[in-house]
Amino acid sequence: MTDTRPSRRQHNVPTITDVAHKAGVSPMTVSRVINAKHTVREQTRVRVEAAIAELNYAPNAAARTLAGGEEMRIGLLHSNPSFAYLSAFLVGSLDQASRSNVQLVVEKCDDPGQEAAAVAHLLNGRVDGIVLPPPLSDSPDVLAALKTAGVPIVAVATGRAPEWAFSVSIDDRQAAYDMTRHLGALGHVRIGFITGNPNQTASAERLDGYRAALADMRLPDDPALVTEGLFTYRSGLDAADRLLDLDDAPSAIFASNDDMAAATVAIAHRRGLDVPSDLTVCGFDDTALATTIWPELTTIRQPVVEMSRMAVELLVHAIRLSKAGRLGDIGEPHVLADYTLIRRQSDAAPRRRPAVQRRD
Repeated sequence: MTDTRPSRRQHNVPTITDVAHKAGVSPMTVSRVINAKHTVREQTRVRVEAAIAELNYAPNAAARTLAGGEEMRIGLLHSNPSFAYLSAFLVGSLDQASRSNVQLVVEKCDDPGQEAAAVAHLLNGRVDGIVLPPPLSDSPDVLAALKTAGVPIVAVATGRAPEWAFSVSIDDRQAAYDMTRHLGALGHVRIGFITGNPNQTASAERLDGYRAALADMRLPDDPALVTEGLFTYRSGLDAADRLLDLDDAPSAIFASNDDMAAATVAIAHRRGLDVPSDLTVCGFDDTALATTIWPELTTIRQPVVEMSRMAVELLVHAIRLSKAGRLGDIGEPHVLADYTLIRRQSDAAPRRRPAVQRRD
């Protein structure tokens, strides 16, 4: 006998599961009838429509995203040292989750060695897929755990996404190339570069772009002009000090993100240098920080909010197709977003000036 007991969900408002029980079919079949799919037999369609009428079921946008009678839940696993970047990413993700009528489950993973536990906790929450912002989008441990679990993921802002995953990114190499060419066009010859965290593939891509631009402009590729940062403000302070302590210090410094660029501006001011008259400083990402310091940063606008929206939308689309057995219809699994070079007040042509002041 078909079980016609109403679901307890939504305070006894009939759900797609109730319709499925009443008609003696699966919730997926009910969904196909609602969405006018032609793969349902006429006899089954009539039965489902009768159940819908009897229960006075009103399908809505959220109900049409259901798979197996349950609302779609997607996870977001994060660990980012840049508060500005993470804030922008969460804004976009939450907005798109609301638009897509899916539940977003946010999980933090800051402790080294706890990646597998964080992934397991998300999966225990019955998520249908996971969005990975950087740096976890490049974490071998996280990616290995998710590949084993077989859950679909979208890796965001990674230079080299796994073949089995979806991804949303920009062309980091070309963006860094464009910024370096911009600095060369202003007349800068010695251009310092602060790399990002070496555990993120985007860091290597940006360094490659910087070096390719120097080569094309026939400018010196002095190893002393490249110093490592970790995408954190603190690491940017130390990196800027190292560059400005050089005997032949750079007239421009290009940092791999806005946090480190802002730190570079702070170090320049501490040394009594004017930005940009004495030192040009440029960043990457165009987070809120870029326009909250003085002078405002020239930077590469990586559309973080839009990329997070795209990631959620891509993941939801992939999950729906997978539930329908049509994952092959997904199209391009690796989406490339547009970037923009934004000029503000932190760059200028170099000028003859006294030697850079050193630390005591």
